[in-house]
This record gives sequence, structure tokens and C-alpha cells, in this order.
Amino acid sequence: MTAATTVRWLDGPTGRGTTWGVPWPRGTVAAGTPFALADGTPLQSWTTATWPDGSIKWTAHAISPAGPPLSAYELMPGVEPSLPAEPVTVTRTGDEVLVRTGAVTWTLRAPAVIASIEHDGREIVRDVRTVSLRQDGPDDDGGRERTRTTGTVETITVEQDGPIRAVVRLDGRHGDWLPFHLRLYFYAGQSDVRVMHTFVWDGDPERDFLAGLGLTADVVMRDPLHDRHVRVAGAEGFLTEAVRGLTGLRRDPGAAARQAQIVGRQVTGIEPGVAELLDFVPAWNDYTLDQSSADGFVLRKRTRPGHAWVTVPSGTRSGGYAYVGGATGGGLGFGLRDFWKLHPTRLDVRDAAADVATATVWLWSPSGPAMDLRYWHDGLGQDTYADQLQGLEITYEDYEPGFGTPYGVARTHELSLRVHGTTPSHDELAADQAAMNAPGLLTAAPDRLLAAKVFGSWALPDKRHPDIEQRLDFLFDFYVGQREQRRWYGFWDYGDVMHAYDPDRHTWRYDIGGYAWDNSELSPDLWLWYQFLRTGRADVFRFAEAMTRHTGEVDVYHLGRWQGLGSRHNVQHWGCSCKQLRISNAAYRRFYYYLTADERTGDLLDELTTPETTFLAIDPIRKIRTDDYTPDPAALSIGLGTDWGSLAAAWLTRWERHGDTEARDRLLGTMADIGALPHGFFTGNARFDLRTGRIDPAAGEFGVSHLSAMFGLPEIVAELLGLDLDRPGFDRAWLDYCRLYLATPEQQTAELGAPLVGVSLVQAHSRLAAYAAARTGDPDLAALAWRTFTLDEGDQLNTNPLQRQPQWKTTRITGTTVLMPVDEAAFVSTNDAAQYGLAAIQLLALAAAQRPTEFGGHHPWSRSDDAPS
Repeated sequence: MTAATTVRWLDGPTGRGTTWGVPWPRGTVAAGTPFALADGTPLQSWTTATWPDGSIKWTAHAISPAGPPLSAYELMPGVEPSLPAEPVTVTRTGDEVLVRTGAVTWTLRAPAVIASIEHDGREIVRDVRTVSLRQDGPDDDGGRERTRTTGTVETITVEQDGPIRAVVRLDGRHGDWLPFHLRLYFYAGQSDVRVMHTFVWDGDPERDFLAGLGLTADVVMRDPLHDRHVRVAGAEGFLTEAVRGLTGLRRDPGAAARQAQIVGRQVTGIEPGVAELLDFVPAWNDYTLDQSSADGFVLRKRTRPGHAWVTVPSGTRSGGYAYVGGATGGGLGFGLRDFWKLHPTRLDVRDAAADVATATVWLWSPSGPAMDLRYWHDGLGQDTYADQLQGLEITYEDYEPGFGTPYGVARTHELSLRVHGTTPSHDELAADQAAMNAPGLLTAAPDRLLAAKVFGSWALPDKRHPDIEQRLDFLFDFYVGQREQRRWYGFWDYGDVMHAYDPDRHTWRYDIGGYAWDNSELSPDLWLWYQFLRTGRADVFRFAEAMTRHTGEVDVYHLGRWQGLGSRHNVQHWGCSCKQLRISNAAYRRFYYYLTADERTGDLLDELTTPETTFLAIDPIRKIRTDDYTPDPAALSIGLGTDWGSLAAAWLTRWERHGDTEARDRLLGTMADIGALPHGFFTGNARFDLRTGRIDPAAGEFGVSHLSAMFGLPEIVAELLGLDLDRPGFDRAWLDYCRLYLATPEQQTAELGAPLVGVSLVQAHSRLAAYAAARTGDPDLAALAWRTFTLDEGDQLNTNPLQRQPQWKTTRITGTTVLMPVDEAAFVSTNDAAQYGLAAIQLLALAAAQRPTEFGGHHPWSRSDDAPS
């Protein structure tokens, strides 16, 4: 039986319910194997992927500790788990779904998101619903009307029903537009629900302007006004207010009364001379916190509609959490993860002085400008493909009329609702806020992940090569700093990074065609996830998590003619006319899905169930073709680099997650077909038959693109080869590609009949030579890998600034030429950074011992304690 696996908290324990994933080496855990925790903590487990032999590859696990959580847990296969004393239960009766998590009962009934929430049999919250505001024109036109719409839940689906964790999916629409998908996550014994909200944009950007998008709930208010409390998170702590305050009055109600109100307890024994005058103390009915940017929020309150707002001393970055309720009647804590990072956002409390208050989390604040998704420029003079290619030469933007549309893009937010029987303490609220913003996650250590042999070629950090490890750290830390200094935040932007830098203006090229938002160009997603796997660093995980959440939603179409495709880098995330699988690539999402079992990421992977059909929608290379080509189901043109690599990632994921035999057959069949092609991976474009799922071995011409291996192809092929799928022709074709891409023109001519043209990105391709060296044991290939990783040798198109840079450091730029002081590393672009990271990680995994001393290599260590860390 497989040994137990230790899992530890990524950021620290939260005491809340949590779900995580663990990989298992092939053939070690049979299907149907139970799992338990050694300390007896109740556990719920399920399988998220299997190996080709049917054994378990990835499992997901959920706990909901009844007491203080442990710092680590021992996960044991083959042992029956303990059950919780009070499991979460899901009951469906007619059109209602009742979820019970202990003291709390949640009633789900369309059209509401949650019809009612009871705590110890007493209703605290009712009618949780989505809300949107639609404006009929942009703000700058003036005089625009707004229409408020309450969303309608149309279907309720129970996806998991305990005993530790229950998941319910709700699908609906905001009136006649904006389809949404909600998931509600419940855990045994917990009084909160995690809400995953996704909406898909299906409006007309010329006439539909989203002016507000939120989740709202009614809170029953039973206490006297002086026992009703409002708490709103600021940058550090919470605004501490009562609807009718007892502090600061001309007459003193007594120290005990004042202190009770401040801490949220029921007030008793108000001093004579004050109690009979309370009706003259104003009641504060409404509260609003507006986070209009990453740098500031404004907090206001008023006594009732029609009266002036009073500004509360405000601040910088709100924690995004609030509470409204009473000392004895209970209330609701509510908030939005990454609140200030996703601005413009807002928290509202309305009617706190009435019988029913309303709490709203605004994902898009009605106080901000209406969302304007019109295309950013007019494309003048770019009417034909020839014109557009000329435009590409100057601004690097792949423009085409009608293609820069947001129709079908999406955004996902994570919210929290927690019911309370009494007003919680400030420390409790702070813990709730912290758990919302950094949800607890358990992870296996990097060496345990490595031992499972998942995700291809990588290794643990290697202290024999400190220069490379330091540069890997430098690049990650640099991007973390740039996100903060350049304010890469906002509703549509948070999670992405910029593509290229303009040293003359000391800014990233945010306004130049295809140089602005990166949209996964050259795989920064992969670089970040591999860096997390090998280090286990929480900050790397959170950065990669935000990128995965963004690139999988905003940069990809989920509706419409380009459903399943993503958009190349642009000033607007959806602006480029290059719609390709290389951006919607399943390879970029698999890490997060398997490590967290996140169902929304699973949806994104399921959207790629049949990714091959997207080639009927659009020809990726239509602008540079010299032949007449129309997408033909029997002869679809696909590249064996970015296209097939993306197809293979989707097929593999579908096979291992769902046992999909059609996906398996298409994967294995095309692998065999590539092995049978005369030029193997040196076939520029092949012909794929959508009906049979096979590649025509008689079609395809010799050629290669420098981008073929830049969008996850080496990483997904490494996974495939590690599965031992018995495709020797494919194995040979890949080895030839890795041996010869960086070979001399003479060797290429001798083996391929002609030299390769346009060889570029040699540092990135050095990892291919390293793979060939590891497979063949050829020291010359290892030397080639390290030489091309370190030098500019053999690059036919461009040189790499990372290779030319003698010292990797930032320069502080201050003064009147910049908006604010920034740390500049003008030699860094995201293309080069991502590919440097991937090449470095794989060279250290495949050829670390063969690194020549002139490139920083060292002699073998003589003591065992000097082995790689």
C-alpha cells in the first residue's frame, strides 16, 4: 500500500472548510481506494484524474475541522475515513433544495439564489439575489438612463451532497442578458457559504453599458436601533458603528452601555436621562464603501434617502468585508475576495433602521463609470489582410474589423456570506475577512509532487546553480513588484501582466497594439505554475492563481462564434483578431484544477471537450496563406506546434478526468500520425479529418515555426511520453525535433534535406536540446543546450535581452518623467521572462550535471549534504 502523504497549509490554517488535491504515482493507488486522515479528522475524497492503467492519478479531499485545525495532516490511502458528527446534508423536495450544515439551514429555491437562511431555526437572511444595472449609453454622452434588473435562477443542480462538502450550481440570467453561473460551497458545521459567481458578457458594446453588477441579500432586523450594528472593513480594522449610537452624546448613557455597544453586545442599564431621549438621536440607515481604485476608498453614511451623505474618514485598500445585524437577532457577514484589486467595487448596507436591511456586494460599483467595452480604435487604413499585416509591422496589433468584440468573455468572482446568531467580535470578523481573501489550502510538499511524476520535466531548486535560482527568483519578484507599482489591477485586468516595455517613457507598452496585456503569450502561466511546483511558495501560488482565473475567463470566449478560443495579446484583452487555441489552452488551467479541484476551472476544461471543432470557425493563419483554403471538416489545417499541442492538452485532460474514449483515441491516433509523417514535427501544417480524428500522413509540407514549442508543447509532450503510451514513431519524431531545431545548418540539411529557416528564441529552445541530451546521453547535445541557454548563438531573427544582460537588477526611476517612482528592468519582457523560466527549470531537471564550468557549472559535490536541495 502507498505510504501516507503529509499535507500542510499553504498560507496557514483558517479553521474553515477546505478542499485540495494530491497526485499519486502511476499504479500505486487502485480505483475505489478510500482515504482517511491519520488523526481521525473526518474526510471526504473523490478522484479527479486517472492514469491510463486505471489507477488513481489525482484525488481531491475536503475537511471541515470541528476544532482548531492541525498544522499538518497525514493522508492515508486504503483506510476508511471518519465521518463528521454532524454532516452537511442536501435534501431536494419539489423545487426546493435544503442544505443543512449544522446550526444553519439554507433553502435554495428559484428564482432567488438563496430563498432563506436560518440559524438555530430563526430566519436571519432571505432572498439572496443577483442584481445588475444596465445603461443605454456611455457616461460621456450625458443624460443616460439606467435599468435595474434582478437576476433569475433557472436551474439548480446538486453537484456534491456531503458528508463534508456540498456543492450546488445555479444557472440563470440577468433579465434578457448576461448569463451567470453560481456555485455555492457548503461545509459541515460551518455557518458560511462560499459563492463562486461567473457572468458571461453577451451584450452589444455599442449600446449596452453595465453600470452595476452585484449580489444582494435581505437581513431581518429584530433588535432595538441601539443594538443594531454595522461593521465595514477598512485598510486595517473595521468601522465600528451602531445604527443609533450611544457614544459621544452630550449625556452619558454609562460606561457599561457604551462598551457593550462597541463590542456588539446587547446594551442593558442605560443611565436615566438618556434612555428617554434616545428617539432624538439620529439613526444611520445607509452605509456605502466605494473602492474606486487600488489606491483609495470612500466610506459614507446617511440617515435616510433624500438626505445628505456624511463622509466617514476613509482610506486606501478595504479588506472588502462587512456585517449588518443585531446583538441578539443575528446578522450577516458579507464580502468579496480581492475587493480592492478588482475595483471599481462597493459594499452597501441599506435600511439598517428598518425591519429588513439590505446588504449588497457590488462586483462593479454603480458609483463608477458605466462599463465601456467598445473597441479601442477605428482601424483606419486596415481594410484588407495586406493592410492589416502592414499595421502589424508597426504596432504589433493583429487587427481585423469586427474581431475586437467582448461578446462571450467572462469574469469570475469569489464571495462569502456568513450568518451569525449574534454580532461577532472584531477579531471574528477579521478572521472571516482573512479566510475569504486567502482561502485555506492544503498542499503536498514539492518533493512529494515530484515523486508522483506529474506535469512532465521539472525538479526541485538546485543549490549547485545559485545564479539560475537567483534569476528565477528575480523574475518572479520583479513581476510582483511591477503589478503593484504599475497598478495591474481592476475588474477586467487583475491577474494579467503586460507584454513588453517602453524604456523611453519608462512604462510598459499599455497603449501600443499587441504589446500591452499579455494574454498568456509564450506561457507565463506555465512558468509560474512550474515555479510553484518546485518551490511550494505561497506567493507564487497566489500569483499563478490570479493569472489562471483571469486568462481562463477574460481572455477566452465562452459564447458565440469563437467559443473555446482565446485572443492574442492586445490593448484590450479581447481586441486582437488572432483567435486561437493557444490562448484557451487546457495546459494553462490543469495545474490549478488538480491542486484545488476548483469546479469553475473544471468548467473551462470541459468547454474544450471537442477543441478540434474550433478550426471550423476560423483559420488561424488565414492572413498569411498563399493558397486558397476554406476550413473543410475532412481536411482541417492545423499546425503541429501551437495547434496540436493545445489539442493534445485538451484531449489528455478529458481522457484522464472523464475516461473519454473519443478524446483518448484522437490523442493516441494523432500521436501515431505525427510519427508517420515524413517530416514529423518539422511538418509546418498538417491536414486533420474532423470525422475520423486523424491526421493525413500524405499531406503537409516541410517547415517549422519558432513559436511551435512556445505554448506548452514541450511540457505536454513530456507528460505524454511519461505515460508510456507505446507510440515509438511519435517518440522518435519528438526526439528528432529536439535534436535538430538548434543543430547546425549542415546537420539539418544532412538529416532533413534542407536547413531550417527562421530559427529563433534559441534560449527557449535550449530545453529541447536538453531533453534530447537526457534521452540520448549525448554530451554534445547537453553542451548545445547550455550554450544556447547562455548565449545568443544561432538566433536568426532576434537576440534575447536576458542573454545580453550582464547584471540582473532594477533601476529606480524617480522625478518628473514618471507618474510615481518605479523600479525598472528595461531588459525584461514577458515573452523572454516566461521562456527563460521554463528553459531554466527544465535544464536544471534534465541536464544540471552537464552544465559546463564556463557557463556557471560546478564540479560534482563530494559530500552528500551538498546534494541538490
